[in-house]
Amino acid sequence: MKIRKGDLVKVIAGDSRGQQGKVQTVVIAKNRVIIEGVNLVSKHTKPNAATPNGGIIKKEAALHISNVQLVDPKTGETTRVGRKLNADGKLVRVAKKSGEEIK
Repeated sequence: MKIRKGDLVKVIAGDSRGQQGKVQTVVIAKNRVIIEGVNLVSKHTKPNAATPNGGIIKKEAALHISNVQLVDPKTGETTRVGRKLNADGKLVRVAKKSGEEIK
């Protein structure tokens, strides 16, 4: 997976196109990601011990990983992800557009 938890990504396809946020969760088995504040859905909940009032809750839904692209830390534009050996001989992710290392 080229996108990891904590990465800043932008949605490039679908209803939430153009929005960006931080990756909260990566579901590797289903090739999906959950992004903070993006792709919100309404979930109807019954009253229970955790939520005494119940009601409608806005919640982030998963997006397919192909519909998001990493935001370059240097330029702020979307970019593809490559891998390179750094000075220590460790394999790190780099932004294809700027060559900047992704932390």
